[in-house]
Amino acid sequence: MDWIFWPILVFLLLIILSGIKIIDQYERGVVLTLGTFSGILSPGLKIVIPLIQRLIRVDLRITTADIPKQEVITKDNVPVGINAVVYFQVEKPDDAVLKIQDYYYAVTQYAQTALRDVIGGIELDALLTEREKIAEQIKTLVDKETAEWGANVTAIKMQDIELPADMKLVMAKQAQAERERRAAIIRAQGELSASENLKKAMQNMASSGAISLRTLQTIESTTTKAGNTVIFTLPTEVLSGLKKLLK
Repeated sequence: MDWIFWPILVFLLLIILSGIKIIDQYERGVVLTLGTFSGILSPGLKIVIPLIQRLIRVDLRITTADIPKQEVITKDNVPVGINAVVYFQVEKPDDAVLKIQDYYYAVTQYAQTALRDVIGGIELDALLTEREKIAEQIKTLVDKETAEWGANVTAIKMQDIELPADMKLVMAKQAQAERERRAAIIRAQGELSASENLKKAMQNMASSGAISLRTLQTIESTTTKAGNTVIFTLPTEVLSGLKKLLK
């Protein structure tokens, strides 16, 4: 009869060993007893009753899920392609198991829908300039719904915003026109500043008589060669300046 006893003993031993579970630090174990929720197991070495209890492991770490590229039409009828990433974490393991069939799939799908709804209600300029604000609006919508599933959305980031080719060309022309406009303003400001400085210099030279001295220096430099006869007509301002220098 020993040949019957040993297989039974080995079978019972295997069943007992199958009830020994190790739960990692970042996990929690949801226990169902005869199909009914009976508790949550913390990390460590745990024992469940084989054939009666079932252990479902739930990862509590932050999960990163890609939102596939979405073709969305903005409020001002511009089609854009958007890629995004959603970061979420399970906070209530029992709700994540009992209230939703696949919380990972549900969160990503709801985030995708919320992204389309929010982007469809704003204009392109706002989408390009207020990316972080829009992402926060999407996060708020998703987090409100997923809270009932035991999941907490920590962040949503929009990675790429793809514009139509003709829209890119128009925006490039606008950017070039804006750069040219700013360059023209800078040149005009520089010329204005230079003219004001020149005006001040002329006023100072006129008031001190230095302009007359500069005129005489110019005359001297043009008459250095012998045999040259140069006739100058001096304005009265030069003569009055010379009088100031002689005083």
